[in-house]
Amino acid sequence: MADQQSGNSKPVDPAEPWRGVRDAYLDAWAKTMVDTVNNESYAQATGAMLETYLTVSAPFREAVERAMLKSLEQLAMPSRSDIVSLAERLTNIELRLDDLDAKIDKLLDSLVKPNPVARATPNVAAVKKVARKSRRAKKGKS
Repeated sequence: MADQQSGNSKPVDPAEPWRGVRDAYLDAWAKTMVDTVNNESYAQATGAMLETYLTVSAPFREAVERAMLKSLEQLAMPSRSDIVSLAERLTNIELRLDDLDAKIDKLLDSLVKPNPVARATPNVAAVKKVARKSRRAKKGKS
């Protein structure tokens, strides 16, 4: 019968009071930190520290950047600026190719418009298919 009573009641946890204290402490700490961080003087102090850090670390960053550039140059590897420049060029080429594709499609559409004078009109789909094949063939040779 004693076993049944202990089965129905909640087991005693010796760490439970400590959890309560911990939770209360963390709640108080969180409220204090929110009050501290959400004011103008904290923002100004943090801004001043960040500005000082950036000013002090700038020469070191520049030295590391120069050393990295020289190392990459000696290893015949591209630098970040080289990669960025290449990406910009490729984007420009892609945009120009898209423009050319649109112009070619517009030109093909104007070429295959039904002409009232002509008796037979070319098949629009066939003309576009031939044009795309020739573009792919030229692209493959490049």
